[in-house]
Amino acid sequence: MAITGKHIFSRKNLLKIALLATALQVQSNDVLAQNQKTFVVDVNQPKGEINPNMWGIFFEDINMGADGGIYAELIKNRSFEFFRPMMGWEKLGKNTEASMTILNRQEEEHQANPRYLRVDTRKADTTLGLKNEGFRGMGIKEGLAYDFSVLYRQANAGIRVKLELLDSTGQVIGETAFQPTADVQNWQSAEARLVATKTDPKGSFRMWFEGNGVIDLDMISLFPEDTWKGRKKGLRADMVQALADLKPGFIRFPGGCIVEGFDLSQRFQWKKTVGPIEDRQLIINRWNTEFAHRLTPDYFQTFGLGFYEYFLMAEDIGAEPLPILNCGMACQFNTGELVPLDELDPYIQDAIDLIEFANGSVNTTWGKVRADMGHPEPFNLKLLGVGNENWGPQYVERLAIFQKILKEKHPEVEIIASAGPYSSGEYFEYLDKELRTMNVDIIDEHFYQEPKWFLNNAKRYDNYDRKGPKIFAGEYAAHSRAATHAEQRNNWEAALSEAAFLTGLERNADVVQLASYAPLFAHAEGWQWNPNLIWVDNMKVYPTPSYYVQKAYSTNRGTHILSLLDQGVAVAGQDSIYASAVLDEEHRNITLKLVNVSGEAKQITVNLNGSQKLDKNAQVEFITANDLGAFNAVGKELRVVPQQTTLPVNKKKVDLPMQPHAFYTIKIKY
Repeated sequence: MAITGKHIFSRKNLLKIALLATALQVQSNDVLAQNQKTFVVDVNQPKGEINPNMWGIFFEDINMGADGGIYAELIKNRSFEFFRPMMGWEKLGKNTEASMTILNRQEEEHQANPRYLRVDTRKADTTLGLKNEGFRGMGIKEGLAYDFSVLYRQANAGIRVKLELLDSTGQVIGETAFQPTADVQNWQSAEARLVATKTDPKGSFRMWFEGNGVIDLDMISLFPEDTWKGRKKGLRADMVQALADLKPGFIRFPGGCIVEGFDLSQRFQWKKTVGPIEDRQLIINRWNTEFAHRLTPDYFQTFGLGFYEYFLMAEDIGAEPLPILNCGMACQFNTGELVPLDELDPYIQDAIDLIEFANGSVNTTWGKVRADMGHPEPFNLKLLGVGNENWGPQYVERLAIFQKILKEKHPEVEIIASAGPYSSGEYFEYLDKELRTMNVDIIDEHFYQEPKWFLNNAKRYDNYDRKGPKIFAGEYAAHSRAATHAEQRNNWEAALSEAAFLTGLERNADVVQLASYAPLFAHAEGWQWNPNLIWVDNMKVYPTPSYYVQKAYSTNRGTHILSLLDQGVAVAGQDSIYASAVLDEEHRNITLKLVNVSGEAKQITVNLNGSQKLDKNAQVEFITANDLGAFNAVGKELRVVPQQTTLPVNKKKVDLPMQPHAFYTIKIKY
């Protein structure tokens, strides 16, 4: 018997202690083995080619993504065409009812933009003015010039117009003036430039009408000079740059549910979005009243960002244009309005004419419209979506008519068909079967699910038919239900689960040809839906963790799929690890993507079998956060961002110590 202080150990107790120690050692070895993994990549045996345009972006005018967002116009309701014509405007001075009135042009050529404002100063006791509040204010930057323009008409000279930029307290921080000339009948244009003397995210704009007379005003506009590529009346440069930084393979536009409309009168009609800006017909944005808890009564589509601008933006950032057109069905979650089959011709003609607008010579009707807008060269459209999240037999029978005619006239254009809003279940299974029977080119599947779904579905495409239609993962986003703050929905838990799911898309890139997160943009004070890929305010852009995950895939794409196996099996969640590998023959590198969704560190070894001579060091980018709820808040320093480091490559082997809750991208040159 051994005596140690107050503790007396019998032989029986010592035996129990020895057995317990052995059990603990076995358990420790099991944990160690579980956290140490060896994966194998067969570098010389690529499994399939990857579409070079696989990773793209989805644009929809939701959350003030266009007006008040990427479209840099600062004046809200510039042409007085909102349902309430003076929404966004405040009348200043002692006005009589006759001092400022909204009138309608009766001429047929002005049907798209009939309203204008008449200002009559002849009986005013004081100087009359107008103030515009902008889109949740105007982001004004010190030292930056702002370009004012207006269409006006006056029979007799007599009014001088003073222009002012204001800060959030109402103080003038930039001013100029212009003197309208007289013309009895014709509308004229005028331009002026103001330079800001102060920065303010909540500025506004004011006009004063000095003198005696009557003047008609329309298309009152104000743009910052620092638009994308310096184009007048163009796009907000920092928002386009955020897209360009993704190096997207395609850009899908204009949505989304706005393609369908609440009813067909509110559907997106591309022909009304091209040509002179003043001739484009404004409509209500269907997100204006979609959600009772996020009503946005001042949300309209002016179409300053129209189909021409979408095509031009795609060209600017090196992306394939991917337009989606209405198939003769309004949103089935709203009215579900249908166009009778024998009245579908105008919708099909819109598709045919769009291809001509994009690809036709300058001698064609719609090719000339494109050329007159400044782009005689074709945009080389290759992809066209018919319908958005439509489902049921009504969609199939309409799609079949589109498919037959479009394939006869334009076999070079691939047709993308909707698999509906669901990723499984009766509606999805019906459409999947029908679309495969029709042998459509590409099926568009959507996934708005909780993070757990994304983790459980990393193998979704492992057994898809390799000879059937290709897949477009057209809208996906992990929704973290526990989050209460809007931006917090874009937390690290959601992004990490997306990173894991995307390893499955990359592993099956021979089937999944296209992929894009949705929605894209959200204004912090004007959103209707969350989560979103990029949040903005009036001054800055705030990428989310999901943005950086998407960027890791889109900027580290390969030309061929490589198998990455654990004991002969794809790495898709075993011991909380997800992984994929690609070969880039053009740039001569091997890229590994590995995700650890557990709260424990992992030690991973990757053997690169059959590889040629490799660089001695691998370039590593990783994203991690101790708190799964971490997110990048608007107006604050970004918390979840990529970090860079290097790893040694030792005899065709890489040893990676993975942090908990981490996503790694490892690039090895050869």
